Amino acid sequence: MVRSDATIGFVGLGVMGEPMCRNMAAKSGRSVVGYDSRPDPLARLAAFGVDAATSLDQVAAEAGIICLVLPSGRHVEAVCSGPGGLLESARPNTLIVDLGTSPVDLTRELAARFSEKGCTYADAPIARTRQAAEEGTLSIMVGADQAVFVFLEPLLRTMASDVTLCGPVGSGQMVKILNNMVLVETVVALSEAIAVARRAGLDDRLLLETLSKGSADSFALRNHGMKAILTGAFPERAFSTDYARKDLSYALALGKELGVDMPGARNADELLRVASDQGYGDLYWPVVSRILDPAD
Repeated sequence: MVRSDATIGFVGLGVMGEPMCRNMAAKSGRSVVGYDSRPDPLARLAAFGVDAATSLDQVAAEAGIICLVLPSGRHVEAVCSGPGGLLESARPNTLIVDLGTSPVDLTRELAARFSEKGCTYADAPIARTRQAAEEGTLSIMVGADQAVFVFLEPLLRTMASDVTLCGPVGSGQMVKILNNMVLVETVVALSEAIAVARRAGLDDRLLLETLSKGSADSFALRNHGMKAILTGAFPERAFSTDYARKDLSYALALGKELGVDMPGARNADELLRVASDQGYGDLYWPVVSRILDPAD
């Protein structure tokens, strides 16, 4: 088992990873070493005691727990299985934790391969916004056995206000993928409502404020609707249209594997595809509302 005082490695210090690493360093009482292809986040994190690694090999040599905060399953697979990856360099008894959103089948495959090396692999994908990452109030959905979860939970709570054991390895990814599917479909419904309201001459803010007082209220309405769609705020370096579509593709693949038809998810995926084709792929994904209301 991993030592209780093991150094923590953080691989991926982007929009979410940097504040998560900062909270881990500030609150865990552990030594933290970070690795990213860009020097800027490492320079900022140095002020919080995070040591900069120059390679994955260095992270593997120094850390007993390695957290991955990467954009997609493809990146996770490259970091783990690629040349010089963690499957080659991780020491026995290392715990690898995928905090991003990755396909369920890849998660289970990597867990089995790391187990053969005497390592443990857990999935713990995060939910909520960049602001939640800054404040340490993320929601984390964990796939691991009970003993690993008991060990891991206090560390995850340095970054999150809600940490849920969803079941064995792969279960955290499954819940996160379904979470994102429901979120995207909800934002599509909000976008449709706002488009109709605007065409009808209704005040779109009044619409959402009124919906928030009734049974249509939701996190998506108060955040993606109020803060993005109403204001037309779709910045880059937020969770992009292409990333949202990537997560939705995982949900559609899971549904296909299990024999579940998901017309709502397919419709949302098509709208995201059109948004990407129209040049919105790198913008914050609620920009999909512009497809339904081009005058926005």
